[in-house]
Amino acid sequence: MKKIEILIKNLLFNLLLIFKRDTIKDKNLSFDEHSRILFIRLNRIGDALVSTPLLHFIKQELKCRIFILADEKNHFIFRNNPDIDEVIVFKKGLKGFREYFRFLRAEKINTVVDLHDDVSTTVSFLVALSSVKNKFGLEKVNKKIYSQTVTRPNSINTHIVIRIMQIAKLFNLDPGKADLCIKYFPKTEANDKAVNFISGNFTKGKPILGINISAGSEARFWGIDRYKQLLNFLSSYDIENLILAAPKDKEIMRLISYPKYFISESYDEFAAVISKLRILFSPDTAVIHIASAYNVSVFGLYVHDTEDMIWSPINVDFDYFETKEHNLENLQFYDVVQKFKPFLEKHIK
Repeated sequence: MKKIEILIKNLLFNLLLIFKRDTIKDKNLSFDEHSRILFIRLNRIGDALVSTPLLHFIKQELKCRIFILADEKNHFIFRNNPDIDEVIVFKKGLKGFREYFRFLRAEKINTVVDLHDDVSTTVSFLVALSSVKNKFGLEKVNKKIYSQTVTRPNSINTHIVIRIMQIAKLFNLDPGKADLCIKYFPKTEANDKAVNFISGNFTKGKPILGINISAGSEARFWGIDRYKQLLNFLSSYDIENLILAAPKDKEIMRLISYPKYFISESYDEFAAVISKLRILFSPDTAVIHIASAYNVSVFGLYVHDTEDMIWSPINVDFDYFETKEHNLENLQFYDVVQKFKPFLEKHIK
């Protein structure tokens, strides 16, 4: 059934591109505090995080009203962000489309921005079928649906944050002047819980290394025995270790059997604890971006089976080990630790 749904969606998308005329371009664009702009960013947590520097830049420069159409999987990334005036969660199906069009009319949205670096069929329909004046996006194969596009930099050698930041040019802003740091704002109660957890379990002033074992897919799980080897290796260093995991990985945490661990009840709590670390070791790019938001140094494990530049953290000290295979199964402990050792020692002197 899912395959049929995808087939129909792709067919409709191709018809849209064939029959859609180029949207009329307004050559006299201007934006100010009265502008009401809807940004669309569906899909994953990491996708939402890498969009936040652009949102911050536009808010700071234009003082406009910023709305976000987000996904059930990532909307919480935007919830407590002072740059965003309202977050709307997109619901799948015809009901979601109806609510979207109703929202555009009710809020008098004058600009819709597709934040996606690649082509999303759903988002293409949302943009193409809307009646707003301005429709912005990176130049892709669906460029006919936009009123204005900007060149999408090469994904092989350009960081994802910098690629998305090019959209600022459509608002007559210079992306070279932007702060590229990821923005995330846990709620006060999550920060308080993190402070209490750290103060109750760790020596004050001693550096903490966080080892995140969870990732968005099983392909990025490094293995119980390798995490045990890593903890054994770290025992000779004057540093305190903390295992981090999502609730779904409670059993893995138990099998690793390390006394200092944190299983988050919410992503806010997870992020707040990461903000207290000196170093993060992680196979998950979303968590890596969270660390960069708090200037935490990062060592990453990457499954890199495409030509695209890895989704590395930005503006923090960073190193990594990658595999060209589809998972971390054959990534050996000795190979990783040989590269991780000098990175660790640089940060705990």
